[in-house]
Amino acid sequence: MAKSTLSFVCQNCGAAYNRWQGKCESCGEWNTLAEEDTTGSVPVSIRSKRKGRTFQLESLTGKTQDAPRLSSGMTELDRVTGGGFVRGSVLLVGGDPGIGKSTLLTQATSLMARAGHRVVYISGEEAVAQVRLRAERLGLADAPVQLAAETSVEDIVSTLSEGAVPRLIVIDSIQTMWTDTVESAPGTVTQVRASAQALIRFAKKSGAAIILVGHVTKDGQIAGPRVVEHMVDAVLSFEGEGSQHFRILRAMKNRFGPTDEIGVFEMTGLGLREVSNPSELFLSERDLGSPGTAVFAGIEGTRPVLVELQALVAPTTLGTPRRAVVGWDPSRLSMVLAVLEAHCGVKLSGYDVYLNVAGGLRIQEPAADLAAAAALVSSLVNAPLPTDAVYFGEISLSGAVRPVAQTSARLKEAAKLGFGRAVLPESARGDVGGDGGLALSSIGGLTSLVADIAARGSPRGAGTGNRDTNREGVTEKNATPARFRRENS
Repeated sequence: MAKSTLSFVCQNCGAAYNRWQGKCESCGEWNTLAEEDTTGSVPVSIRSKRKGRTFQLESLTGKTQDAPRLSSGMTELDRVTGGGFVRGSVLLVGGDPGIGKSTLLTQATSLMARAGHRVVYISGEEAVAQVRLRAERLGLADAPVQLAAETSVEDIVSTLSEGAVPRLIVIDSIQTMWTDTVESAPGTVTQVRASAQALIRFAKKSGAAIILVGHVTKDGQIAGPRVVEHMVDAVLSFEGEGSQHFRILRAMKNRFGPTDEIGVFEMTGLGLREVSNPSELFLSERDLGSPGTAVFAGIEGTRPVLVELQALVAPTTLGTPRRAVVGWDPSRLSMVLAVLEAHCGVKLSGYDVYLNVAGGLRIQEPAADLAAAAALVSSLVNAPLPTDAVYFGEISLSGAVRPVAQTSARLKEAAKLGFGRAVLPESARGDVGGDGGLALSSIGGLTSLVADIAARGSPRGAGTGNRDTNREGVTEKNATPARFRRENS
């Protein structure tokens, strides 16, 4: 018998230590070390010491075939996965509790089962009756999906090996699975890693596609060791705010398709409804003619998406102004504010700055710099932006506006939704293949955009904070925008 080896394993990153300590030195998290038995899953006496076999090496040249895919019946889900599920692939789906992961997978499995495929849904958190109640609420109770409530990996593999091989298997969730080869509590790093490895081995051997549902931490990351994300073929994140009626499925990793692709769903009383044109959804409740709002023409994966950026610049009563941002990178907001103050003379040190991406969408590309700057200056000088204009461009630290990729796709999407103008980088005009009839306003630096917006500004009511008076006696909200207006006039 091999001697049991105990160590302390971090439940966040999987790092092992020979003694307990409050902070993990690998990931920096506190109180995440738990005592586990790290003895290998196979005893030393049983391990084979055979000589390795030789295998054939091939060259780079040769015929390649696309991996056969199985459609899920949901267009948005197939878009994110790259065209459907690949035989023998393993996907990891993560999301906040109650966001709709089980609802999405219940709908997908029901559609595939109705198409004649054998689909198995194994729940480790809910009973079979609970899954049936959800299916009845969604109107999918008649779908021939095979259900089970089981957590033993050995029992699951033994049951699925009998009869026809399932085309799709859903494991909800991987944190509840356990295997006899590891003597640790379910949900620990060792158990999650061993259970995932056993299921992946079964998927590669049988050719069945497996979807693993994973919990997320308070930081929004998929819980468990990061090695599980490297073991699977694709990592999907189901995002959305509880107060919003839509959900976004984002591909963080995909070996069989593009990454950063998104699928948009709307949560209704009958489940998730696919949204074929997300731009109309994000702009449906747009407030026209309000200062501090700008429409950004962005790209999410291969799809152009138009979304509204809302900014509010208000005088501060604190010693240190507040900077709050929702749906965008806070470091990029700090960079845009620094460029506005250093190169455009816009003094924001006495103002609180709030920036929000309407609808709850999270923007990751730097092309939103120009739209964010336009919204900030518009709110500062009380100047509404044109309602038929879209903005996109990356701002450099020197104040120049740099071009971004896929300019033609952004312009075509804006023209399709009825926009008439586009403010874009000057160097991007040569990349425009078809502007869709839009009037293009190209700018080379951020200073010209600030001067144009400040020239249309109007003073707010008295008593709104740091103000100056120009030569004509008109109260201005900020001395620098007033200088731009005087120079422009």
